[in-house]
Amino acid sequence: MTPKTRDRWLTYLSVLVLLGILVLAQEYADEYQVRILNMVAIYITLAVSYNLINGVTGQFSLEPNAFVALGAYTASLLTLTPLEKGMSFIIDPCIWPLSVISIPFLPAVIIGGLVAAFFGFLMGFPVFRVRGDYLAIVTLGFGEVIRVVANNLQSVTNGPLGLKGIALYTNLWWSWGLALVTLFVINRLVKSSYGRALKAIRENELAAESMGINAFRHKLLAFTMSAFFEGMAGALLAHLITTISPMLFTFFMTFNLLIIITIGGLGSITGSVLAAIAFAWGSELLRAVEEPINILGLYTIPGIPGMRMVIFSIILIVVMIFARKGFMGRREFTWQWLFDRMHRKGIGL
Repeated sequence: MTPKTRDRWLTYLSVLVLLGILVLAQEYADEYQVRILNMVAIYITLAVSYNLINGVTGQFSLEPNAFVALGAYTASLLTLTPLEKGMSFIIDPCIWPLSVISIPFLPAVIIGGLVAAFFGFLMGFPVFRVRGDYLAIVTLGFGEVIRVVANNLQSVTNGPLGLKGIALYTNLWWSWGLALVTLFVINRLVKSSYGRALKAIRENELAAESMGINAFRHKLLAFTMSAFFEGMAGALLAHLITTISPMLFTFFMTFNLLIIITIGGLGSITGSVLAAIAFAWGSELLRAVEEPINILGLYTIPGIPGMRMVIFSIILIVVMIFARKGFMGRREFTWQWLFDRMHRKGIGL
């Protein structure tokens, strides 16, 4: 058996093991644990797709909250029934034809991704005329524009009241299914000639263009693909928490994803996955620091809201000082690497 065939079969086996774990979790885990597993998968999708434009292509973009919002609102409006929309839209009625449309979950998620990709495609034309800090400012502004529009477009988004009564469609199969598809597509993309062109743009855009690479087209397509997966992740998020409002899609969401891909390693899919898992679980474990702490029944330290993000920010600073490229840097996990490590430790197969 060749190493390539061996690695392929080990990957298939790993997916089967993951599916087995999901079956056990669906059967025996409680609602809280299942919710965390769903959030882990959604964070993986968001982090890997965001890393495609920020890490692999090297474009400092701050827009994920906008595309997540577009996907979430689009899918939610498409799955809500006309009666549910009539009950939610109190100030202004929902506009036609959204007021009478109600479609199944899967096409709604895909359409949510397509809407986000469409806006990403349109946005890419002016955005990629600038570089560096200017690119970050423009994309940050786009995210705020989407949030402000969602807050004021009463007849479409229900304004600050948001959308409530969204069906709980997202389960482990939907969330992890999307995560696996995202990993497969972006991993194949990064390893292709297209991915090598993106990396060349990251290293030196002028040199890449001198070699015949159309930098603008490659950046635009990477940006559009990233928006597509972020939009679908937003659709799953909306149907997991069952209520959304513009305040959910602030820059705070983008900041979370920026922490994940920076700690994991810009340009590393493996790093994004590991950091997304750690962030999702860590966010829940660190809830304790935001709650009142009683010391020996004598003293009570009041809870400090937002303390979790202070801790994550400190972790980010430490990583920037001691591991500026993140935990994985630009390295990826391979089965050969695992076998080499086992061989060094004297473990045979």
